[in-house]
Amino acid sequence: MGVTIFEHPSPNHEARPDAVVIDTLVLHYTGMKTAKAALDRLCDPTAGVSAHYLIDEAGRIAALVPETRRAWHAGKACWQGAENLNDRSIGVELANPGHEFGYCPFPEAQMAALESLLGEILARHAIAPARVLGHSDIAPDRKDDPGELFNWARLARAGIGRWPDCPQPENAGPPPPIGEVQTMLHQIGYDVPLSGVADAATEKVVRAFQRHFRPTRIDGVADGETMARLHALLEGEP
Repeated sequence: MGVTIFEHPSPNHEARPDAVVIDTLVLHYTGMKTAKAALDRLCDPTAGVSAHYLIDEAGRIAALVPETRRAWHAGKACWQGAENLNDRSIGVELANPGHEFGYCPFPEAQMAALESLLGEILARHAIAPARVLGHSDIAPDRKDDPGELFNWARLARAGIGRWPDCPQPENAGPPPPIGEVQTMLHQIGYDVPLSGVADAATEKVVRAFQRHFRPTRIDGVADGETMARLHALLEGEP
């Protein structure tokens, strides 16, 4: 069943580079007090931000920027070594106050609309599961969205994105060398230092991984469950 979308054009977009292939999907939360405030900002020419779609808590979908155009949603970001992700991505905003204004679960109507919308987007573009991402995945040093309350497992069950369904290890054992952790995160796609040093930048990337793939505890520590989920993703389908 298709989704119902209303047009609410934003002026904040531009042409994509020639011959670019849309291969990335980025999910955000708005981080604003109301959906209306977010819609106004995404359409404000002085704000300089936009996304292709905004979904409010009731599941209403606003089309802001045509998919053929470059929206301004990712900012400074990197995935699998590629920067300038606005060039090649579609951005979807979910109305949610975010961590600053009272972060809360995403309602069923909103998630159902998102699932339907993403199904249609993926039917139009060859976007691999490993490139269905959160803003925190591509900008772990500065973003937390869509956050630990977002139901990535649900999307994966619908064939959208990835989810490492693996049991919690009974015997975690000693922590692995930090260089091993960095290498595995890099192989998945994260922009992480390959220094072998447990620095603040690496901790932020581990937290970003946990927000997406192990949301029950987000502490920046590569414990046994975090490592099991890293292994499951690397051993699974790309």
